[in-house]
Amino acid sequence: MYRKKLWTMRQYAGYGSARETNRRFHLLLKEGQTGLSTAFDLPTQMGYDPDDPKAMGEVGRVGVSISSLNDMKLLFKEIPLDQISTSMTINATAGILLAFYSALGEAQGTVSQKLAGTLQNDILKEFTARGTYIFPVQFSLKLTIDIMEHCLKFSPKMNPISISGYHIREAGSTAEQEVAFTFANALAYLKEAEKRGLSLEELGTKISFFFACHNHFFEEIAKFRAARKVWAYLMKEKFKIKNQKAMMLRFHTQTSGAALTSQQPLNNIVRVALQALASVLGGTQSLHTNSYDEALALPTEESARLALRTQQILAYESGITQVVDPVGGSYYLESLTKEMEEKIHNILKEIELRGGALECLSSHYFEQEIHRSAYQYQLNCEEKKEIVVGVNALQNDKETLPPTLQISPEIERQAAAETVKLKKERNQAAVKDSLRLLKKTALAGENLIPSFTAAVKSSVTLGEICHLLREIFGEYDSTF
Repeated sequence: MYRKKLWTMRQYAGYGSARETNRRFHLLLKEGQTGLSTAFDLPTQMGYDPDDPKAMGEVGRVGVSISSLNDMKLLFKEIPLDQISTSMTINATAGILLAFYSALGEAQGTVSQKLAGTLQNDILKEFTARGTYIFPVQFSLKLTIDIMEHCLKFSPKMNPISISGYHIREAGSTAEQEVAFTFANALAYLKEAEKRGLSLEELGTKISFFFACHNHFFEEIAKFRAARKVWAYLMKEKFKIKNQKAMMLRFHTQTSGAALTSQQPLNNIVRVALQALASVLGGTQSLHTNSYDEALALPTEESARLALRTQQILAYESGITQVVDPVGGSYYLESLTKEMEEKIHNILKEIELRGGALECLSSHYFEQEIHRSAYQYQLNCEEKKEIVVGVNALQNDKETLPPTLQISPEIERQAAAETVKLKKERNQAAVKDSLRLLKKTALAGENLIPSFTAAVKSSVTLGEICHLLREIFGEYDSTF
């Protein structure tokens, strides 16, 4: 594990404009971060440009606003893409962001084969736990497989998907549900990829996972240990995989945002440190540590720096990296791991009996189970069966909250103005040709990533691409 190479310290960052986020990127890299992780605002995630009325009030709020190749150039200004690995938390519009990234790499002189990083590209969990979907399920699934196919052929250092239990857990699931529901989605993706003719022996080495780490220290370590065993079993038994690297569970961990409290926010520093320690003892390959003020607002520079320092102190001062598996052999932990493994398998069997992940999505089984678990946890807190320091016990009526990051409304006005200006000044003939080609490719059912790339090079915006696809394929109806 970490004796020769530490986990990647990949702090999640993104807010306001591309210029502001670029400054935060440079700060984190200067402070010792070893990989970039990009947060996009809701309009970017849901396919709207900053000048769209539906984006009003949300531009730059929970992430960075990116609608054009110009924005992407500003986001990665003076950051060489051939020397950095970039993770992008993007799903419904993941193919378009990949196109931006590839076009930017080309502009920097970096061929697509050298681009490294990870696209979240996990649309199925959006329908059940997070909500940033756009298109109907089947077309959304096709876009996910398009990205897998494209990356295998042209960008082998890009992980084309990070299948995410994090959002399932943050929505209220238990630890075992988090793993089981995530693996059920993963199986659905692999079956679709197999239908496309992709090699699962090769694809299995490129997919990664993304999990949360909550406060129950030993349960979280056991979860990660059990997850590795279950995934290896599924790959071997379900798909007859022989490549051992394709059976490995490669995962990124983020400490829990849902476990942070707005009351006594400095207590969150301790929570994050414990969660980070559990993640490392559980064997994560990559880690993001939340900032103590995230229950109040996006992180300030000070809180983001402290969150990164939490990882660095664990890495360099605690001694835990000197042993491959410090907790291996613990009677309690091995028993807990076995129990967790059995629970995950039982849930997976139930999902299989119900027809698999797509059927469970359609019947809202996942949502109902997550809601049931979330409700039970809330009851436990209200009845004080679960103690949350500063919330339902040990309150402090005189606490002073720390200063928080403020997002200026001017950012939205400027982003909208720049988008309008771009649309007015670009080569309109090239835009029409690109959109015509994109429509033809979409109707023919071909892989859309090359057409996305050609379009963004012609200054077509993210919103325009999504508007065209909405006209052809419609939108997902979330009504029960």
